[in-house]
Amino acid sequence: QVQLRESGGGLVQPGDSLRLSCVGSGDTLDSYTMAWFRQGPGKEREFVAGISRDGATISIVDSVKGRFTIYADSAKNALYLQMNNLGHEDSAVYYCAAQRASNIYVTEEFYESWGQGARVTVSS
Repeated sequence: QVQLRESGGGLVQPGDSLRLSCVGSGDTLDSYTMAWFRQGPGKEREFVAGISRDGATISIVDSVKGRFTIYADSAKNALYLQMNNLGHEDSAVYYCAAQRASNIYVTEEFYESWGQGARVTVSS
């Protein structure tokens, strides 16, 4: 089972950009369908974006479409979430997650491995 570690969170202002990284260990990430979830204050954890094992299929939630990009770098065994034009509503703890099925599931129960989370705070 792969172990995941996120990094890149922080405090930014509205309109800023941030890139989250998720590095895998113990296995190669291209054996997994990967996803980013987030959990805002007082909210349930929600799906943000997912990418298939071969990188050919990407799913992004409508609320971040056009602002967030998910991509993977197999040479670095890493997954990324590029976030542009951040708003207060994007403040959350962001988690990367992995599962072995080929489908990109948008609910967390399908994911078997999780990182510890990276906090993103958008504040003016």
